[in-house]
Amino acid sequence: LYSNHIQNLLNRPGFHFEEGDISIHGDWIEYHVKKCDIVLPLVAIATPIEYTRNPLRVFELDFEQNLRVVRYCVKYKRRIIFPSTSEVYGMCDDPNFDEDNSRLILGPIRMQRWIYSCSKQLLDRVIWAYGTKEGLKFTLFRPFNWIGPKLDSLKSARIGSSRAITQLILNLLQGTPIQLIDGGLQKRCFTDVSDGIEALFRIIENKEHNCDGRIINIGNPENESSIKELAEMLLEKFEKHPLRPKFPPFAGFRIIESGAYYGVGYQDMQHRKPSIKNARKLLGWNPVVMLNDSVEKTLDFFIRESVESGEIELDSSLSSE
Repeated sequence: LYSNHIQNLLNRPGFHFEEGDISIHGDWIEYHVKKCDIVLPLVAIATPIEYTRNPLRVFELDFEQNLRVVRYCVKYKRRIIFPSTSEVYGMCDDPNFDEDNSRLILGPIRMQRWIYSCSKQLLDRVIWAYGTKEGLKFTLFRPFNWIGPKLDSLKSARIGSSRAITQLILNLLQGTPIQLIDGGLQKRCFTDVSDGIEALFRIIENKEHNCDGRIINIGNPENESSIKELAEMLLEKFEKHPLRPKFPPFAGFRIIESGAYYGVGYQDMQHRKPSIKNARKLLGWNPVVMLNDSVEKTLDFFIRESVESGEIELDSSLSSE
């Protein structure tokens, strides 16, 4: 959690921030769960390069530590809103992934990339079991490729631990080749963070208890794009941006194999499109931000942030213009 993510909230009435480590402050975590009405445990490793680089760490944090939080919610009868993931659908071949009916299909054990998906899916099943057997009040939500300002950083992109869009933007700002993994043909449905947060607030509100014991996809099926198409859209907008002259020339595209980028044990899915019937029915929610606007907003944020912070080495021959 970077400080700039919450800096503007620290003086807001009703907002309290306390810092602890879920892996070493067990009693502290239990104390705060007991104090809460609703628990929304967001801590997880959720960057694909870590699934093959640090699979045990992914399991320990994403499953084991979160399982303790789930059990505290059972113990103190607290409602839990748990962030599942669109990754649980794995290599499902349904045209639209349905929360209640789609099969969850993962690859072979040697493909350690699936340890994140498997950890999240098992927690989904454990939470569901606690709901049916011990009365745990829960809602599972599955985000589909949320994008927008402040979701991650250019620093995280430098070590390969960011969303795809942030990595692409970093390449543009640095003047390094845009790397397209396996040609960038994989398709995703990108959801603007403002739409995602609106849906999440409605889950928290839980009118008429509609969300109790339900799984809800939060995504925008209209915003489907391949990674290559996303990169081309970013490039077009970057070249037209008023601050474009401050940055180095475009360095072109470079195709790289997924194994070379992510390491041995990586496997990808070619499409990931949500059904959002549950979100529409239970929340009265529809995403409204189109991909073009979301990409433009995200790119503008990182361009201006890099200029103001000096985080990116600007083209000195042009930066004074």
